[in-house]
Amino acid sequence: MNEGLPLAGAVADVAAGRLADVWVYLSASPLLGLTATLLVYQGAFMAYRRSGFHPLANPVALSVMVLGALLWASDTPYATYFEGAQFVHFLLGPATVALAVPLFEQLARVKRLWLPMAGALVVGTLAATVTAIGVGWALGASKATIASLAPKSVTAPVAMGIAEKIGGLPTLTAVLVVCTGILGAASARYVLNALRIQDPTVRGFALGTAAHGIGTARAFLVSEEMGAFAGLAMGLCALFSAVALPLVAGLLLSWI
Repeated sequence: MNEGLPLAGAVADVAAGRLADVWVYLSASPLLGLTATLLVYQGAFMAYRRSGFHPLANPVALSVMVLGALLWASDTPYATYFEGAQFVHFLLGPATVALAVPLFEQLARVKRLWLPMAGALVVGTLAATVTAIGVGWALGASKATIASLAPKSVTAPVAMGIAEKIGGLPTLTAVLVVCTGILGAASARYVLNALRIQDPTVRGFALGTAAHGIGTARAFLVSEEMGAFAGLAMGLCALFSAVALPLVAGLLLSWI
């Protein structure tokens, strides 16, 4: 019986040595950020699934908190982490383009509903901008902060460009965009239920307009139809915002 103990100890030592070698390799390469991102998100999504896909257990929010804690605990600069995580960031582009596939299956319905959707897009986008600027002004925020708040409901790459054009801080806008998406994805069910809105088309379009990519991901978990219209709203909102928001936000900021 005791003869097996030295063998088990030797195996454990070899395994520990290999794990140490893997850690040394990863810590010296951009793969550390990529590996940490994938592992943390996988764990967060498992927790999300075990919660019955409860909106408050949003995997993006959980991943941000865990990764932030890991970077702080290991004293790792964000720039070092992003050297590896940028590969996930790059895939956002192809993932967004892939949203056209489920949307194409809803093309007939899109053609029938184009007018009310256009109206909802304009009202929703402008309402998000005006309320953000109004709240920031009421709370005494600086002009740069208010300009950073204005495009918070637009997908991050477009929002950062808009913020830079109107005098905001693109990095602050990126954080606000993610926070908006997480909050929208977590609260949309309750808000829409309280308003007695049950049509998946309307729910998806509202979620995509208010909460961009993170809201769209949440919509796809509910149904493909809801996700398709959320993706449509996200894309149209980005297009409309790129043209209209610099004008609207610039005008409002000039009055403050």
